[in-house]
Amino acid sequence: MRPLPKLIFASRWLQLPLYLGLIVAQAVYVVHFLVELTHLVEAAFGSGPALQALINSIGYKTDAPITTLNETVIMLVVLALIDVVMISNLLIMVIVGGYETFVSRMNLEGHEDQPEWLSHVNASVLKVKLAMSIIGISSIHLLKTFINADNYTEKVLLAQTAIHIAFLFSAMAIAYTDKMMSATENARH
Repeated sequence: MRPLPKLIFASRWLQLPLYLGLIVAQAVYVVHFLVELTHLVEAAFGSGPALQALINSIGYKTDAPITTLNETVIMLVVLALIDVVMISNLLIMVIVGGYETFVSRMNLEGHEDQPEWLSHVNASVLKVKLAMSIIGISSIHLLKTFINADNYTEKVLLAQTAIHIAFLFSAMAIAYTDKMMSATENARH
């Protein structure tokens, strides 16, 4: 009966590189955020190269040359920054919540930096939270696409809308399934 603890211990060590990889991805998102924010501030103060870097990063195209920061570019850049923050939050949920749920307890109870949601996280709660985060990210991405709609074909606009609707239905199905499982579990007790 001793092999099970060894298997669990080995599983923890096999999971560690995955979570470390996600932490590295989080660091890349932080660097990306800071670069884009720096370009936005520099463009606000009249930097042409920073403005061009922003225009290239958001994929904004127009027939007229853009020589100064305009409202559309600002809005697209801010939405891109929000998108990065939301994906970063998703990574935090996966890293912290996933590790706590599937690998090992982090013993953060009572710690001042413990996320509020971590005290009641389990696999079902984590799935619903992840689904809701993905919907939020998809919403921001779809809004960016609609603001910049002139640069997309009708086929791309329809496809992105359909994908977003699929995310919505998936999240509703996950939440409904979780609710049904919780009701069944409560009925047993």
